Amino acid sequence: MDIVNLSALEIKKKIINKELSATEVVKAYLNRIEEVEKDINAFISIDKEGALKAAERVDEKIKNGEELGSLAGIPIGLKDNIVTKGLKTTCGSKMLENFNPPYDGTVVERIKDQDGIIIGKTNMDEFAMGSSNERSYFGPTKNPVNNSLVPGGSSGGSAAAVKANEVALSLGTDTGGSTRQPAAYCDLVGIKPSYGLVSRYGVVSLAGSLDTVGVFGRDVSDASLMLSAIMGYDEKDSTSYENPIDLAFEKELEPTDYIKGMKIGIPKEIYLDEMDKRLIEQFDKAIKVFESLGASVEEISLSHLEYGLSTYHVISTAEISSTLARFDGLRYGYRAKEYSNLDELYINSRTEAFGDEVKRRILMGTYYLSQGLGREYYEKALKMRTLIIDDFNKAFKDFDVILTPTSPILPFKLGKLKGEPLTKDLTSIFTAPVNLAGLCAMSIPCGYVDGLPVGLQIIGGRFKEINIIKAGLGFEGGMKNGI
Repeated sequence: MDIVNLSALEIKKKIINKELSATEVVKAYLNRIEEVEKDINAFISIDKEGALKAAERVDEKIKNGEELGSLAGIPIGLKDNIVTKGLKTTCGSKMLENFNPPYDGTVVERIKDQDGIIIGKTNMDEFAMGSSNERSYFGPTKNPVNNSLVPGGSSGGSAAAVKANEVALSLGTDTGGSTRQPAAYCDLVGIKPSYGLVSRYGVVSLAGSLDTVGVFGRDVSDASLMLSAIMGYDEKDSTSYENPIDLAFEKELEPTDYIKGMKIGIPKEIYLDEMDKRLIEQFDKAIKVFESLGASVEEISLSHLEYGLSTYHVISTAEISSTLARFDGLRYGYRAKEYSNLDELYINSRTEAFGDEVKRRILMGTYYLSQGLGREYYEKALKMRTLIIDDFNKAFKDFDVILTPTSPILPFKLGKLKGEPLTKDLTSIFTAPVNLAGLCAMSIPCGYVDGLPVGLQIIGGRFKEINIIKAGLGFEGGMKNGI
C-alpha cells in the first residue's frame, strides 16, 4: 500500500479501522518529504518531532477506545503566515525570519482538537504578496506538475505540498485568489470560504477586509472535510460569522443527483482579449458537462466585473500600507544593526528586511491614502466595491452558482514574468472580485491544455458553501465518468 497516494478520507478510514496507525502514516509522509522536497521547496520548516508525537496521541486514543476527531491522523501543511506556538512563522520574509509566536491561531487549535497532524509550515510569497510563489525570501516553490513551472501564489507552497503528496491536506490564505489560483496551477481543489466563516485570529494580516483562510485537497470531498473542521464562530475574531452553517450532504450520489435542477450563470464579461484562447475552449467543455448533468446554464451580466481588479488593488494596497506599518524594527521582527536615530532605525529596518514586491505595494497604498488623493482613489474604490457586491447579490437571486475560469492564463515558467508585475496581477482578474464581495468560491480541475492544468472557478453566494461543494462533486463525478 502506498500510503501517500491515499486520499485524506481514506487515511482517516484506515486509521479508524486499524488498518494503519497514525504513526505509520506520518512516517510515510516524512519519508516522502525527504525524497522530493529538494526538488519542490514547498516547506519552510518541518516539525518532525511534533508530528510524530501527535501521531502517537492519535494511536493512543484508538488503543483506549476514545472518540476521534474528524481529521484523525491526517498529515496537514500550514501556510507560514498562520501562527503556531513553538514553531516559527516567517511569512516567507526576512522581516520575520526568526519569529516564534507564543500562541496558536484558531485554525491551528481546531486542527489539533480534531486530531489533525501538522507536518510543517509551507512556503509562500513574502507576506502573501504575489501570484507565483517566486517572491519568498526562502526561494521559489516549484510546481510538482512540472518543475519548470510556477505553482501559483501566494499559497503556492501549500498547493505544491498536497500535489507532491508531502501532505494530504493543507491551509493557505486567500486575499485576491491566493488559494484558488495555486489550486488551478497545481491541478487541485482549492476552496475560498465566505468572509467570516473561518476565523482569522492568528493569521498575519495582509488586507483585513479581504483576507480569508483557504483549504487545499486532492478532491472536493477532502477539501470539504478540511473546511468543515476549521470553520465556525470565534469570539476572538470580530469579523467571525455567528450563525452556524451546515455542510452536511449525502455522499456517493450520482453526479446528476448533485447537479440536476441547478441554475448556473456565466458572466459575459469574462471573455477578455487577454484570456488565453485555449482556456476558453476548455471552459466551454466544462459548461457542457454541467448541462449534460441537468443544470440550467444562462449568460448573465456582472457589469462592474471589469473594474474588480483595479478596485482590489487600490483597497488591498491601502490596507497593506496600514497593516505593515507595525513592522518598524522596534517590537518584533528584523532590526537593523546600524542606525543613529529613530528615523534611521525605521528606514533601515524596513529597507533591509522588506522585498521589492512588498515595498512596491506599500508605496502604492501610501500614495492612494495620501493627503488629497484618498478621495480620488480609495473612496472611489470603496464605492465601486459596493457596486460589485450589488451585481453579485442580484445574480444570486436567480442563480445557485456562477462559473468563470480561475485564471485567464495558464501556468507559466519560473522567471518568465519577472519584472512584469502587471501581467502577474492579471491572474487575479476573476478571483479578486469574489474577495471584494465576501463570497465563497472553489477552483476545481477541469482538464489539461498542452500538458498544463486548467482550473474552473465555481462561485457561490455568501455562506452558500454547500452550493459550490455540490456543484464541485457533480462536476468531478461527471469528469470521472467521461461525461
